[in-house]
Amino acid sequence: MTPTDVVKVLAEQLVLTDPLHHLFDAVDAISVQGYDENRNVIYWNKGSERLYGYKKDEALGKKLEELIIPKSMREFVITAHSDWVNKGIEIPSAELILRHQNGNDVSVFSSHVLFTNKFNKKQMYCIDVDLTDVKQAQAQAIFKEHMLEAAFEAIPDLFFLMKEDGTIIDYHASNKKNLYVKPEDFIGKPMVDILPDEVAHQFKVNIAKVILQKDVESFEYELTMPYGKAFFEARISHLPEHNHVVTIVRDITEKHKTAEVIRHHAYFDTLTLLPNRFLALDRLSQMLNEAERNNEKTAILFLDLDDFKKVNDSLGHEVGDKLLIESAKRLNQIVRKGDTVGRLGGDEFIVLLRGLTDDHNAVTIAENLLKTFRDPFKIDGRELLLTLSIGIAIYPDNGLCASDLLRNADTAMYQAKGLGRNTYSFFTKEMNTTMLRRLEVEEQMHGALERNEFEVYYQPQFDVKKANIIGAEALLRWHNPALGNIGPDEFIPIAEHTGLIVPIGQFVVKQALTFLNEWQRLHHRSYRVAVNLSPRQFRDEKLLRFIEKSLDDANVTADSLELEITEGVLMIGQSYIDDALNELNKLGIKLSMDDFGTGYSSLSYLRRYAFDVLKIDRGFIQGIPKNEADCELVNAIIAMAQSLGLKIVAEGVETKEQVELLSTLGCDYLQGYFFSKPVPPTQLIDFSAGYIN
Repeated sequence: MTPTDVVKVLAEQLVLTDPLHHLFDAVDAISVQGYDENRNVIYWNKGSERLYGYKKDEALGKKLEELIIPKSMREFVITAHSDWVNKGIEIPSAELILRHQNGNDVSVFSSHVLFTNKFNKKQMYCIDVDLTDVKQAQAQAIFKEHMLEAAFEAIPDLFFLMKEDGTIIDYHASNKKNLYVKPEDFIGKPMVDILPDEVAHQFKVNIAKVILQKDVESFEYELTMPYGKAFFEARISHLPEHNHVVTIVRDITEKHKTAEVIRHHAYFDTLTLLPNRFLALDRLSQMLNEAERNNEKTAILFLDLDDFKKVNDSLGHEVGDKLLIESAKRLNQIVRKGDTVGRLGGDEFIVLLRGLTDDHNAVTIAENLLKTFRDPFKIDGRELLLTLSIGIAIYPDNGLCASDLLRNADTAMYQAKGLGRNTYSFFTKEMNTTMLRRLEVEEQMHGALERNEFEVYYQPQFDVKKANIIGAEALLRWHNPALGNIGPDEFIPIAEHTGLIVPIGQFVVKQALTFLNEWQRLHHRSYRVAVNLSPRQFRDEKLLRFIEKSLDDANVTADSLELEITEGVLMIGQSYIDDALNELNKLGIKLSMDDFGTGYSSLSYLRRYAFDVLKIDRGFIQGIPKNEADCELVNAIIAMAQSLGLKIVAEGVETKEQVELLSTLGCDYLQGYFFSKPVPPTQLIDFSAGYIN
């Protein structure tokens, strides 16, 4: 064969395949071999070297059957190849056991494709995948079904072969819908003439870079396709030996959308679509920088929906979610353009006010926020009324960084709660001291029962007519080694908030009943003891069983126990409250309404529940000697209670004048410092001995 013949043969072998070889060379995870019409190896990629052991130089020119075909299959393979070349009978894809250079079996899934170049020479390519690494059944099934396409699908969706000036020579598209124009409109034309100017410029710049720098360049762009806006990533590489440029384009629309969703979830609340804590605090930091530059004030308003948890628990989370969504809309309607409303979580929101000249600007917006919540929410046919508690912190007066301002606004919000809710409060240093004290009390409360720091005191109750003691109210006292004496007004709300009120309440009941048994036994008299029940205790499913067992253990009759219930318990409106009160009444336990007159709907509750005793709040008792209105009100309460068959206890009695007046008005029982302060059990036993007649 002359040199001219050799050149001719090599040219015929490489026609139409050289660019394809570059593609296969990049896919070394798959074995790709090329054979001429006589089954001589003309192409052997890295994947083939790894799979079969033969180096490229060892394989080129050898026959297929001499390299990787077991003896038992050689005749079949030779025949099948001949039938495809001469008769057009394709070799089907199949799982095969082929041979490694070392003689070992190689299990592969083999697919084949036949090319005919312009010299009418046929070249067969085998694409083999090592099945030992194919673990996933789904991936294996897809690979079996689309083995030939896998070689192309190993790269992004669109493949363009171009001249260095960007003229498109050839292409492959696994998904033709991602082609910006039809193939007949771009083959033989520069890519920059096909695409919009901005995208075309990106291609032009990056093609120039890759030719100059010989590195792969990548960039993203967007196109308006017939099916809508789409996003793509282009990767460009240079084939300098052929003066060609390869461009691979991947559709990243879904990836882009997913990234947008992730970004949105990272910065926005999924329920209300408001900025979340992260984004809100980031904006606050930006506002603080702006305020410092402009010598302005910035305000942070910490908002909490009053009694939202009650609504959420009673009507369900679906209604609660709708309330949060509607609340977010109302908040956004009030703030100015440039301000921010965010959701911190749960029923807590944040409002950021920029560019304030004085505190009054924050007051105006806070009052408008409160006002917009006065109209009922209409949710699923119900009208629900919610109010706000707002804490306000001002930069730079109340903090210089976002975290300090948020913490101080939170403290101010709790101060607003303490003022009766449905109001706003500015942060002060005194509030911060109060919050720190609350945290200290809460920390010490954990373990206080186990350390025997609690003690039950008793304040006697006197029968006005008989001038003797009929019972006592159990009152909890707490002495902590670190904090000293802590009053019930301070620690009971914290215990209620943390849930520790349940075990603490059980302790009080057990102590009170044990003492009552001893008190009755020593004096041979029938006393009663009154114990307060908090709202949180009613949510304890074991409450009734616990009280029954405690009565049995202490050997005390049910009618000797009086449970005091505030209107706050009844206002919860839950069915389990009604059930518990009915069961307690059936047991014979006396029920007392505590702090009567301080709420809004006490009369309706007196009709609805089987109360035995009504306690008039000390606030009314203090003024009766000198305040005619208070006196008339107490007189009306006593008359009403008597008409309902209820016994009356006046608490907070401190003067002889109050005693004489309450006796004249017909009050049944008195309790207060005039007779005795709350005392330990032994002192009460000694004290009450003097009133036995």
